[in-house]
Amino acid sequence: MQHAKKPLRVGLTGGIASGKSTVADMFRALGAAVIDTDVIAREVVAPGQPALDEIRQAFGDSMIRKDGTLDRNAMRQLVFTDEAARRELEAILHPRIQAETRRQAEDAGGDYQLIVVPLMVESSLKSFVDRILVVDCDADTQIRRLLARDAESEKQARRILAAQTSRDERLAIADDVITNDGPLADTKRQVAALHKRYAGLKGHDQDIYRPK
Repeated sequence: MQHAKKPLRVGLTGGIASGKSTVADMFRALGAAVIDTDVIAREVVAPGQPALDEIRQAFGDSMIRKDGTLDRNAMRQLVFTDEAARRELEAILHPRIQAETRRQAEDAGGDYQLIVVPLMVESSLKSFVDRILVVDCDADTQIRRLLARDAESEKQARRILAAQTSRDERLAIADDVITNDGPLADTKRQVAALHKRYAGLKGHDQDIYRPK
């Protein structure tokens, strides 16, 4: 169990296109300290970082753009169709992302921290956080958002969803759930209620901590 003087750490997760970033931004606007592992993931593959060199060695120059940056679209296409490639990429990235996440959490302070981890079910960060908040929506909503955002076809969108942890698995680890397939005003109300609860605790109510 985490020491009471430390900030409550809430792990925010959800499926692709569930609205994790939208919800995280709402918490941030209310004053929460937000640590986003997607942001950290982009930082650890920046030009000059060891992870980018390892990716080049593992997957070839075709994954690197002419300007020396990672071709994220090409990498995404590969890992969503090749399970072995996905595992190899995760072996390169995940230890670095997790170490940097822990470092930022130690420095962030605040009454509580929101740590955004898309792959929380599989992540060792699951034991680092005190509660898990799942942003949930139905598959049809995810597909519609993916098609509007970055999927080329419904077939590709469904393949992306199938490659991820299932909705049931995410909900099974949830301590709190925000339903995000309705109007944004509904999502904001849910965020505001949880923010009030999390901020009011300030690390003193041990009943909110999940078993380690």
